[in-house]
Amino acid sequence: SAAHPDRTMKTELCVFSGYKIHPGHGKKYVRVDMRSFTFLNGKCEASFLMKKTPRRTNWTVIYRKIHRKGSAEEIAKRKSRRTKKFQRPVVGASLETIRAKRNVKPEVRAAERQAALREAKEKKKEKQAAKKAEKVKALPAGGKAPRGNKAQNIGGKQKPAAKSR
Repeated sequence: SAAHPDRTMKTELCVFSGYKIHPGHGKKYVRVDMRSFTFLNGKCEASFLMKKTPRRTNWTVIYRKIHRKGSAEEIAKRKSRRTKKFQRPVVGASLETIRAKRNVKPEVRAAERQAALREAKEKKKEKQAAKKAEKVKALPAGGKAPRGNKAQNIGGKQKPAAKSR
């Protein structure tokens, strides 16, 4: 009904349960003394005629209000917790060291990073050189590594090698 803002649905409240009654629903009960009551359904009407109290009937709106049912969720929705920033020391570093690192100027930080990268590269080169040296030592006197048969792995499943008895 966004097209017609003046057209609003007239809803009534159930005398017993307290729920909304939309047009075309519910029952109207008129007493001999001309007092009229509107009920959502037969269940509400029967409960009213049996003189049951809505405050003690646990599915009514009044009961739910009195016993604070469903109100906790509304309060929780309203009170959303705000996050507070709090600094704690990390394992291996105290708060002072963390603050000191944070206050370092970006130029100094960049220089430190470059130095660390350079160091890491040098270590890597040394490792590779050591590996090469080991490979050369492992080779036979001829200077070339023995080559395996390339045709060995071509084809389907291999037969198991013969075992000596």
